[in-house]
Amino acid sequence: MNMIRRIEPLVTYGYLNRSMISQLIYKRGYGKVNRDRVPLNDNSIIEQQLGKYGIVCVEDLINEIANAGPHFKQANNFLWPFKLNSPRKGMELKRRPYQNGGAHGNREEFLGDFIKKII
Repeated sequence: MNMIRRIEPLVTYGYLNRSMISQLIYKRGYGKVNRDRVPLNDNSIIEQQLGKYGIVCVEDLINEIANAGPHFKQANNFLWPFKLNSPRKGMELKRRPYQNGGAHGNREEFLGDFIKKII
């Protein structure tokens, strides 16, 4: 928590539901294959990399990430970091935390509304 408090004025964070995780992976999801960024447009890529953990398709990958299953670490390490756009219609006040009408800090379950702006 101390590390999060230090970077809180610079980031926004919160909790995503399964549908938002699904949208992120389907629209912006890439995997790491031999240190290359490969789009997740074919289930065979996922099966080759994560098949030994029982993850054979995109839906299995989404389920593992959303529920923090037993092979969450392997699934998370397989995913390439998401490259997102700037939010449409800009950011709110950057100098204030989210609870006071600003942009940064803990959005809790309202992070999905922010993600919709940047997908």
